[in-house]
Order: sequence, then C-alpha cells, then structure tokens
Amino acid sequence: MVLFVEYMEVTILNDVFLILENGMVFKGRAFGYDGEAVGELVFSTGMTGYLETLSDSAYYGQIVMQTFPLVGNYGIISEDFDPLTAQLKAYIVRDWCQEPSNFRSEGNLDSFLREKKIPGIFDIDTRKLTRIIREQGSMNAMISKNEKLTDEQRKALKSYRIKDAVSNCAGTAAKIPDSLCCGEAKSGDFEYCVSLWDFGGAYRLSKLLGKNGICVNKTLAFDAKAEELCSPEVKGIVLSGGPGDPAENTDIINEIKKLLDRKIPILAVGLGHQMLALACGAKTGKLKFGHRGANQAVKQVDSTRCFITAQNHGYVVMADSLPENAAQYYVNVNDGTCEGIIYEEIPALSVSFEPNGEVFSKFKSMMGGGCTNASK
Repeated sequence: MVLFVEYMEVTILNDVFLILENGMVFKGRAFGYDGEAVGELVFSTGMTGYLETLSDSAYYGQIVMQTFPLVGNYGIISEDFDPLTAQLKAYIVRDWCQEPSNFRSEGNLDSFLREKKIPGIFDIDTRKLTRIIREQGSMNAMISKNEKLTDEQRKALKSYRIKDAVSNCAGTAAKIPDSLCCGEAKSGDFEYCVSLWDFGGAYRLSKLLGKNGICVNKTLAFDAKAEELCSPEVKGIVLSGGPGDPAENTDIINEIKKLLDRKIPILAVGLGHQMLALACGAKTGKLKFGHRGANQAVKQVDSTRCFITAQNHGYVVMADSLPENAAQYYVNVNDGTCEGIIYEEIPALSVSFEPNGEVFSKFKSMMGGGCTNASK
C-alpha cells in the first residue's frame, strides 16, 4: 500500500514563475513540492488519466502540462498507477481540485506531489502555453521563485538536455505482479509465455499482456543480453516502452540486432518500437511537440479502421527510411507519421502506442504453437 501524507493546511498562494527558453514568462501560483526545476516543457491532452501521467517513466526529465483545465478531481488512487518513483521534473495545471470526490481516493494531488518531491504550478493560462508549444515546438523551461534568472540559472535553462534516460530510470520499475508471471500463473490462464525486456514501461505493459492471455516468463533489465531473453519456454519477446531519445541507446540496439537472426516473434512498444526500427536500419527523428495523451487517433494502413490510443512519445520512426522487409501498419490520423510497423522476415510487430486487442491478437498469431504456460 502506498502511503500519502495529508496536509491539513496547504499554502498555495505563493507566486512562482514559469520561464521559457524563448524568454516568455508566465506567473502562476505554487502547489505541491516547494522547489525549483528545469526540464523540457511538453503537454498531455488527456481529459483523465493524470495518475498514469504522473507515474509514466516516459516523462523522465520533462515538465508536464495538462491541457485539460481541471485536474485532481478524483484524487489519488494507488491501484490506478504504476507504483514507481515519478520521473517528471514538474507539473503544470490550470486548476487543481483541493477536495477530490471519490470513495477510493487516498489523498489529493497536492499531497502526492509533495510526497514525490515534484514542484507544481497552477493558475496559468495553459491554453496559451499549449499554442506556444504547438507553434514553436517543445522547449526547455524553468520553474523559479524569481522572475529574473541569475546567469547560472539562465545557462542551466539553455543547456538542459535529457540524457541517459533509460539507465537513470533503472531500478525504479515496479515488480511484475506474481499473477502475471508464468511461474505463479494458474494452469490454463494464459495462451503464451514471453520474455519482457524492460526499458521503464514494463509494469503497465505486463498488465495488458495478462489481460490478453500472455504471461511473463521473465523480466530483464535494460542492460540484459540478447541470449538472456531466449529460452525454450518462451514463444515471443516483448520490448517495453521507456523514456528519452531512442538513438542514444546504442548498446541496446546492438543487442536487438542479435535477436533478429533468431526469428523469434517480437512485439515492440513505444521506445522499444523505435529501437527495433533502428536495429533494422531505419531512422528516427524528433517530433515538433510529440504525441502525448489518451486520445490519439491512429489508422490502420490499407483499411478504414481507426483506433483511439494512449501515447507518450516525442520521437518517431521516419517512414521513408524503413527497410524493404518492413512496412507501415498504423499511421497517425493528425500528422500522418508512422505509428506502427509490420516486419515480414523477423517476424515482428511494433507500435508507438499502448497496444490494443487487435495488436495482441496479431502478436499471438505470430507466436502460434499453442499454450506454453510454464506452470503446465
């Protein structure tokens, strides 16, 4: 059980400033942890799901702004988010609910941010701020108690870069629930068993795997070797999502290349999707302002089917760089960028969003061969 500190008296009237890399300054009021922060400013478009946002490792090193104006109204519910150390640098909302109304609530947003040492700002024009990011792109920003920055602060703001994101998130991932692991699973509960390579997003992905009839034989850390992922019990390998620039992870990409010759089915998600593409010879690039939120529309190529998906990524696989044995399987409805790839010779399927039933069905058809539940 996660414990949250309840504060009977909350000071929320202190002025605080959000200073953008382009020189613009927004005045707001502070809540959450009493501190300053510098990070990459991004926005999330979800109307709900702030608990998942706050616990998503893919926000490592970023200052996250919610475009929906009221946040925190259903409180803090530990069952609804990944029980790991929050990775975002700071949190920005238009308004936050001081008295959540939910019988499951264990505390309020202010208390949670204090507990996790995340500075927060509210009473800022988030609509204007969103327009700036959409027009100029994601940029560095600083939360400061002073409107005028010192020379040292100004230098830190300009030079900030997210580095070593995957390795810095190592050790923060929650333990995969025993009920989703092959050794503890009841006979017949699962159709297939896989190895799960964790780059920061394995906990949430393991739950989705379990709901779709797939259990986890073993979970390996980001620095695992390719041969550790392969064993007779597993029918497939799953690469999880995670934070940062995919091209930075050269050692992991080299290990993924070794998996390709084994012809074992692979499902890659988020950061894993991008690194698999790099291992196959494709290229990645940074999006202007990213795809973040639970309402991102994708279209299945060569069909009329569309899906509303949950996404959180700032990088994209460049479609024109795909090798001959790979083809786009999903595209983003709004900007036409690559959201999923099908590989013919590996075999493998990868997506940049939280997988849905259609994705898992295709992955299971790739694995084939019947039940491999380790408990049998």
